[in-house]
Amino acid sequence: MKYFTIDELISSPTAKAEKIDNTPTDKIKKNLTLLVDNILDPLREAYSKPIKVNSGYRCPALNKAVGGVSNSEHLTGNAADISIGGPKENKVLFDLIQKLHLPFRQLLWEHGGAWVHVSYNPNDIKREVKNIG
Repeated sequence: MKYFTIDELISSPTAKAEKIDNTPTDKIKKNLTLLVDNILDPLREAYSKPIKVNSGYRCPALNKAVGGVSNSEHLTGNAADISIGGPKENKVLFDLIQKLHLPFRQLLWEHGGAWVHVSYNPNDIKREVKNIG
């Protein structure tokens, strides 16, 4: 983990406001580390500028509070929603992840490019790309 921290991947304004304990288990920390090592750090290295994590790990209570789907990969620490600005800038990340052939499981262009969702699971590299809302 060169450019990202576990604290950054578990931080949540909603958790803080709602007093939700979003502390990850050791297994979830391992998943977050794999996500960073295989997706986020290589992406940051290629992009050469900071990338913001809008949402990383979410415990079940936090996932419910933010309206996440019940089978969200955020629940296992396998996903992050990232951004570098607005839709135009985020399209750069979306395209770069594909151009670099990073081993993602899922890559989602969400809410018109408000953020980019990317997930990693070493047991399931299906490289699914979707436009969601």
